[in-house]
Amino acid sequence: MNELASPLDAEQVRKDFPILERRLAGDRPLVYLDSANTSQKPRAVLDALADHYERHNANVARAVHQLGEEATAAYENARTKVAAFIGAPSRDEVVFTKNASEALNLVANTLASGLAADPRFRLGPDDDVVITEMEHHSNIVPWQLACQRTGTRLRWFGLTDEGRLEVSNLVDLVTERTKIVAMVHQSNILGTVNSVSPIVARAREVGALVMLDCAQSVPHKPVDVTELGVDLIAFTGHKMCGPTGIGVLWGRTEVLDALPPFLGGGEMIETVDMTGSTFAPIPHKFEAGTPPIAQAVGLGTAVDYLSDLGMVNVAAHERALTTYALERLGEIDGVRFVGPRLPISRGGTVSFTVDGIHPHDVGQVLDELGIAVRVGHHCARPVCVRYGIPATTRASFYLYTTPAEVDALVDGVKQVQRFFG
Repeated sequence: MNELASPLDAEQVRKDFPILERRLAGDRPLVYLDSANTSQKPRAVLDALADHYERHNANVARAVHQLGEEATAAYENARTKVAAFIGAPSRDEVVFTKNASEALNLVANTLASGLAADPRFRLGPDDDVVITEMEHHSNIVPWQLACQRTGTRLRWFGLTDEGRLEVSNLVDLVTERTKIVAMVHQSNILGTVNSVSPIVARAREVGALVMLDCAQSVPHKPVDVTELGVDLIAFTGHKMCGPTGIGVLWGRTEVLDALPPFLGGGEMIETVDMTGSTFAPIPHKFEAGTPPIAQAVGLGTAVDYLSDLGMVNVAAHERALTTYALERLGEIDGVRFVGPRLPISRGGTVSFTVDGIHPHDVGQVLDELGIAVRVGHHCARPVCVRYGIPATTRASFYLYTTPAEVDALVDGVKQVQRFFG
């Protein structure tokens, strides 16, 4: 396939990503199809990190000297950029964490602490937490631990055979006992993009919070928290062209104000006495110690980069690529998709199995061909258990992925089949 009905010129975009020029063992070109795991970084982000450390490196919110003021301004400017990127009503609703997992743990732990200023945000033995069978482990384990600590009951939506949420029991599952529904916006293994509005509507009827794991949606499509109508979201920088070590928790002011601090330390306090302490307002209440300063600056630059391309364009490019990949891989005998077969309400993540060949063997042969995919349960083992498989091979696309790379994957899978007879 020489052309793709996409508003992005992926070949031009690729010039911004130095790593994509790399040759691997055997002088093979890198075919990077693991962006759901971590995205590659454009030159603009790499330059922003270097410039910060070379010219502006200092701690934030502490020093009154010029470097400290410059670093603080850059850090807070990144917060402003992120808030605008997700449609947050206030920049103070954006909390920087080290990743999406920490953001999810922050919410689970503060709800379980019993210290929230509002009883609506405290978990107890008469309450339910509702998740889904589709979740990444980062949105399962924190809630399991929180429920163990508080006696709260953990419940979940199941999955259909097609890789969608089973929501026919929504009214029975989300009830007056439910304190929070925490669910993935876009699955990292199935590619499914979940419809949020019916669940939000039901949660509002019973007074429950809704939190979305947006680690796989914010990097790939327009996400507006006001339009979604949810209370909290979590996502991470390294999947959206930004550095590792930086994540985001967004929450409505009312919710964040009521939650207690997650970590104690410097800069999250207002006053400290030996008999007790008072805490800074949001967002700093949740940002104890030296934060990921350079990483935030890099994330702000990544937001600029994505905004310049246009998230509508990024989503359209991935939709066209996914359609093409599903068609091409679907032509191979023995390939079975795990997730929606049609490119409707799904993102640029395609997981599959090859009859008679373990996914790890598939991944190893593809790697020898220069094709980087992920194999395993993708930190979503309950999904694999649901479909009776040990693991999958996962190819995931991004704004720099080309049709030629999908063709290389298809040819690679055929070589895998020939290799194993």
